[in-house]
Parts: sequence; C-alpha cells; structure tokens
Amino acid sequence: MKKVELLNLKGEKVKDLKLNENIFDITPNDKVLYDAVILARASLRQGTHKTKNRSEVSGGGRKPWRQKGTGHARQGSIRAVQWVGGGRYGTPVPRDYSKKQNRKERQLALRTALTEKANDKELIVIEKLVLDTPKTKDMISVLETLNIADKKVLIVVKELDENLILASRNLKNVALITADEINVLDLVATNNVLITEDAVKAIEEVLA
Repeated sequence: MKKVELLNLKGEKVKDLKLNENIFDITPNDKVLYDAVILARASLRQGTHKTKNRSEVSGGGRKPWRQKGTGHARQGSIRAVQWVGGGRYGTPVPRDYSKKQNRKERQLALRTALTEKANDKELIVIEKLVLDTPKTKDMISVLETLNIADKKVLIVVKELDENLILASRNLKNVALITADEINVLDLVATNNVLITEDAVKAIEEVLA
C-alpha cells in the first residue's frame, strides 16, 4: 500500500495517509501519458488561421497586358501569387486539431501522472487548506512553510473558496483547481502538487 505523509499548514506531520495503489502506485505508461498531453495541447488550438488564395483576393479580373510583344513576362492576373497583394499559396487554412483518446486511456494517463508525482515525492498532501484572509502573502507563507514557494505548484482542493482564489490568483507559479478538474497537462507542467486530503479521496472515488 502506498503511503504519504499527511501534513498540516505548519508543515508538521499529522499521520501517514494510505493512497489507493491503483491510482498512485501503478506501472507508469509513458506512451499513453504522452498521447494524453498531445491531445490536451491540441485541444487548446483554435485552428482559425486563414489566408486568402488567388480566388479570394479582390481585383485581377483582366489580363494586365497582352501575351506577347511587351517585353514583360507573360501574366494572367495581378492577383497571382507572385504579385504584391496577390493570393497566397500553401498557407494555413482553418482546421480542427482535436484528437481522440478513449476513456480508459485517458484515465490510465491520469493515473500515470499521479503515480509519477508520488514516486518523485512531488505530491504533498495536507489536511486542509483554509486561509483566514484573501491576502497573497498568506498563500506565500503556506508555500514557504512547505518549501515550495520557488516551485511551479498545482493546488488541488475539493471545493474552492473566495479567500483561496484571491490569495493565489496573483502568483504566477501557482495554479488552483478542484479535484474534478484535475488533468494530465496541469500535472506534468508543474513541479509539485499540493493537494488536500478531501481532494485525494474525491479523486480516488472517481478513478478507483
């Protein structure tokens, strides 16, 4: 059974918390994890890039000069690709970048990411994360106590509260999400995961 120290806000050990070995102690599947990251990054792309080809630019309805006898190279339209203001060739058109991955693979990727965080000792579990005020310095104080103030931190809680949102939103190295929003991209993009005990149980209920 996988165990991790359960800490309080002072960084003191409260007890050993047992983690579900089917989530936090599996054999990592890096291929599925890689595919999940590619899928997540692709889903962020709008795919709205567009340029006009020669049939879409305005003008150029007639031949600029006769075919022979002018000394110029022959031209059919001033909106051909070689003209300034002409159409473009081989440039981006709107497309859908989304990819597919079945549900079991997505869950396996999430378990792999959580397992690697636990194995690398980058998973920090605390009893609860409640701030008395919405001040950023209070959040910094918590991170400094846990020795992760200079790291990229993903904070995972079961439910958000206003003080927590306001205290963390100005910290560029901190991302705050709820347990039902946890995803592979956020996990691999951060150095440490700070998660509450309630959030761990919520994740285990879904992925177990």
